Amino acid sequence: MPETLSIAALTAGSWRTMTFAPFRDGIEMCTIAEGSPQVALLRYEPGAAAPRHRHSGMETVLVLDGSQSDENGHYPTGSLVLNPEGSVHTVRSDEGCVVLIQWTKPVEFLEGD
Repeated sequence: MPETLSIAALTAGSWRTMTFAPFRDGIEMCTIAEGSPQVALLRYEPGAAAPRHRHSGMETVLVLDGSQSDENGHYPTGSLVLNPEGSVHTVRSDEGCVVLIQWTKPVEFLEGD
């Protein structure tokens, strides 16, 4: 990972050269920054889903490629999604996607762990 990472570079596709590792079934993660906040890229295979989970802090998601959905809506490329502390949802991507995600605190998975 480069020392400086810009949103412009990510939206232009620099994420394609980054190293991803398995995270959950059908989802890979590239950790950008650990700690608080944690920043990562998540790459969903078509049809992949993250199980129902609760946010113990703010989560910010920028959809870089493809789209993802949850109980609150459908988010195509370019969408910025803010999930507040205490929110609960299940995320899925029918077509596959790559998102830049930031958690201020770890999430609590409620099912499928």
